[in-house]
Formats: sequence, C-alpha cells, structure tokens
Amino acid sequence: MPCCLVFLFALIAPRLILGLVWLMNPPFILNAYGNWILPLLGLIFLPLTTLAYAWAATFEAGAWSLQGLIVMFIALLFDLGSQGGGAAQTKAS
Repeated sequence: MPCCLVFLFALIAPRLILGLVWLMNPPFILNAYGNWILPLLGLIFLPLTTLAYAWAATFEAGAWSLQGLIVMFIALLFDLGSQGGGAAQTKAS
C-alpha cells in the first residue's frame, strides 16, 4: 500500500518525491545513475522520468528490459504532457 501512495504523490509532485527519495535513500538513485549530475538534471527537467529510470533499474531484468522501457516511456509522456500543458494554456488565454 505505501508504494501506491508514493506513486500517486509522484504524479502530483514528482520533484518533491524525487528529492525526498534522494535524501532518504541515496543508494536508490546513485546505484541507478552512478553519479549525481544526471539525477540533478532530471530533477530540474524530467523528474518523473528520472524517478522511473531509478525504479526500473531495480528490476531484476534491468532498466532496458521491456518492463523498464514501458515504465520509462509512460513517465516521459507524463513529463512532456505536464510541460506542454502549460504552454497550451498560456496560448489559449
């Protein structure tokens, strides 16, 4: 049940959740990326995709398995959709 709540909060505030996960469990992020530069850029530009890659990297098959790719693609769509939605709303005004 707690994993479901973290997922729902990640959809609402992905930067907050990524920051909290990084602070509370640094090996989760650093084992997936190997350094701190890419997660920092992900925190700024694509937070949900960054979190999805770190989660997919914990799969037994790895991040580049079919399941990992599907999770990262859906997260990328959410990230791009949230950024594009603001532009469309500004244009309509």
